Amino acid sequence: MPLPSHVPVLIAGGGPVGLTLAALLAEYGIASLTVEADDDYCSGSRAICISRRSQEILGWVGADKPVMSTGLAWTGGRSYFGDREVLHFEMPHDPLQRYAPMVNIQQYSVEEYAHLAMQRHPELAKLQWSARVAGLQADDKGVTVEVDADGQRQTVRADWLIACDGGRSTVRESMGLKLEGMQYEGRYVIVDIEQESNRAVERLAWFDPPSNPGSTLLMHRQPGNVWRVDYQIADDEDADAAVKPENVLPRVQSHLDMIGETAPWKPLWISLYNAKCLTLDQYRHGRVLFAGDAGHLVPIFGVRGLNSGLDDAGNLAWKLAWVLNGQASDSLLDSYSVERVHATRQNLAYGAKSTEFMAPPDFGFRLLREAALRLALVDETVRPLINPRQSAPISYDTSPLNLGDGAPGAHPAAAPGQPAPDVLLHDGDTPHHLSEHFGQGFVALAISPAPGLAAELHALAAATQTSPKPLQVLCVNKNALRDTHGQLGPRYGCEAGSVILMRPDGYVLGRWTQPGATGLRAALAPYYPSLESNTQKKGQA
Repeated sequence: MPLPSHVPVLIAGGGPVGLTLAALLAEYGIASLTVEADDDYCSGSRAICISRRSQEILGWVGADKPVMSTGLAWTGGRSYFGDREVLHFEMPHDPLQRYAPMVNIQQYSVEEYAHLAMQRHPELAKLQWSARVAGLQADDKGVTVEVDADGQRQTVRADWLIACDGGRSTVRESMGLKLEGMQYEGRYVIVDIEQESNRAVERLAWFDPPSNPGSTLLMHRQPGNVWRVDYQIADDEDADAAVKPENVLPRVQSHLDMIGETAPWKPLWISLYNAKCLTLDQYRHGRVLFAGDAGHLVPIFGVRGLNSGLDDAGNLAWKLAWVLNGQASDSLLDSYSVERVHATRQNLAYGAKSTEFMAPPDFGFRLLREAALRLALVDETVRPLINPRQSAPISYDTSPLNLGDGAPGAHPAAAPGQPAPDVLLHDGDTPHHLSEHFGQGFVALAISPAPGLAAELHALAAATQTSPKPLQVLCVNKNALRDTHGQLGPRYGCEAGSVILMRPDGYVLGRWTQPGATGLRAALAPYYPSLESNTQKKGQA
């Protein structure tokens, strides 16, 4: 099948990040072609823990519902030293939240649901299996890409090339770019097994368990009666021998016997992993951008790998759409690199700490870990040291997009650069979450606005109606949207008359106490050219 000679966006790599990005772009009206070297979704569970933030991003393309209905939600976990519990942690959650803190589901299911989301716009989002990037030549107007598809070399001209082609990225290699950072020596065998179980869904970890002395072992339940088992192997074990079934199955059986899981079981998939803390210095190189493992490799501990890749897609999609739709200059894409490199460095810092505890790199770290574990047996105040620090949205404190804080006395969790806290609001008798408005245009949340301010906001929204994704205005008061559960005060801390302006990806752009129409218009004008022209006309008048 011949590929198109030209596409606005070519996505290299049809894993969960590439497919989600294609679906997001299609929602913004942007056409893309995704090329994937394999002929189907991935095999094995791979990345399995989908965070609340990732569920929200998948929700922007309608892929959250199958993830929630198929996946297994969980809120916490337990850690053991030997066979004694030393930690029981719970992630922040409440019954009014839209999503669970974490959902376990195999990566191939996420890929399938993202692909189905692409098919909501078949005229925009195209996927070519068994096709890989073979070479590229970039210039200041686009990228000429050589693609091997169905045994033939074809040339595709793209306005933008997005590298989502994983840790062994061909795009990255073709451009002579290298990931920088550190790689840990500790290795883990990863095993999927099928076994019926009635055990609660939670993250389980054993340090030096009697079933596998000297090792660290993790377990997660997954859909389809599947256990994911990760266990550390000794430094002197041969890698090839370590993944042979005759060596893997007895170790798994020993642990199942120890925890009382006696139902028959069978292995499904075996692999080997070691932790890496690597990243590019920047994710934009002219007309080529990097997302997911092509730009960074994060340790699995704390489940920041796939989740950070989906956050890349959520950040990049709206900015690229704004550029391609002529609503912003391509300098907006520089902020993608700034924000997501910052996020990666935060994730690497947390991931490194978790790795050094889960797979100590030397004698000193092993000694410190054993001391913490032994103390945790008798002293509860030590137990937080064992907390795996699960993935959470990263704040963009130094983003060039952040506006000056016009409400510095309000809650710091809702300051510019922070992920906007979700709240459950009511429109009449209909409940809906603030986060349901993200993934589209900018959102202005007005808290008990005076009639004049409300009218000014709605006038701004009306002036953006010709844009692909207009401004949304949400006025919370007693007559329209209502804060029935009283969540706005604790989460935003803004007084009546305040306005919080949020980006399409759900991050706070700016906030003000009693703002004027001129200031709000100026804040939005860089993203809505119609407002800029109106501002100029007013100035000329």
